Amino acid sequence: MVVPPPNAAAPGDSGVRVLTEPSVYVLGRQTVDDAELNRFLADHGVSWSSDSEVAGEVLTETAGRVCYMSFAKPRPGGNAAYLTHIKEVGHGSVLEHAVWSLLITGVSRSLTHELVRHRAGFGYSQLSQRYVDESVAEYVEPDIIANDPDLHAIWLDTVKQSHAAYVKLAEALNAKLADPAAATAAMLPPDADRTTRRKAARQAARSVLPNATETKIFVTGNARALRHFMEMRGSAHAEPEIRKLATAILDVLQKDSANLFGDYQKVPLPDGTFELVTQYKKV
Repeated sequence: MVVPPPNAAAPGDSGVRVLTEPSVYVLGRQTVDDAELNRFLADHGVSWSSDSEVAGEVLTETAGRVCYMSFAKPRPGGNAAYLTHIKEVGHGSVLEHAVWSLLITGVSRSLTHELVRHRAGFGYSQLSQRYVDESVAEYVEPDIIANDPDLHAIWLDTVKQSHAAYVKLAEALNAKLADPAAATAAMLPPDADRTTRRKAARQAARSVLPNATETKIFVTGNARALRHFMEMRGSAHAEPEIRKLATAILDVLQKDSANLFGDYQKVPLPDGTFELVTQYKKV
């Protein structure tokens, strides 16, 4: 599942592409081992089944029922009612058993500096600027700049200059490090191979790339952590780019798991983004 692809300007002679929207791909979902669940129930003399077909919802309900061994006499309403009650009473720890893996693209390095502050319940793997060539790069432009022709011109000119500087530095550094004496001074082996020299050149040249440089990041998070992220970064007080991402993540998760994430509402904001609100805060 993926949200609609971002709007991107075609690359020009400078090799610069401009993005304004993130993309979120759901790459990983859990599965339930029904045989093992049924074996556990049989060992304890009860029979039970969830009416949900979403593994994260089934696992969350199972975890909650284990806490009170409430399999024999479930309350009416099925999984939706059960998880609503969990959110009502704030028993959020059981939501930590539901996990999604998301691949996020079309976001800036500035955004990911904020994203990775969300530590508990998350795992991250991000594009390496040391290994990956940024000579054909993408940049994320804030809407407040993109919507103003004069501001856009200033921003684009600055990005192009930084991009050109990166390319020149990477090329010059790579050539410099071919000299054994320069390689030794840079703490490389005198006979360093091309791959090692390119890595050293790129890691130095990237210092001129702006926060707007597009990156890709693989994120795995549990439902509780994802809810906390959406409440914090879907706030009207959050930075607009990460608020867009919070909304994009909510869109894919609500399609995947309405019972865990369906309580969120999107409230339009004057800048064209949405605030994410729920009556079940800090579950």
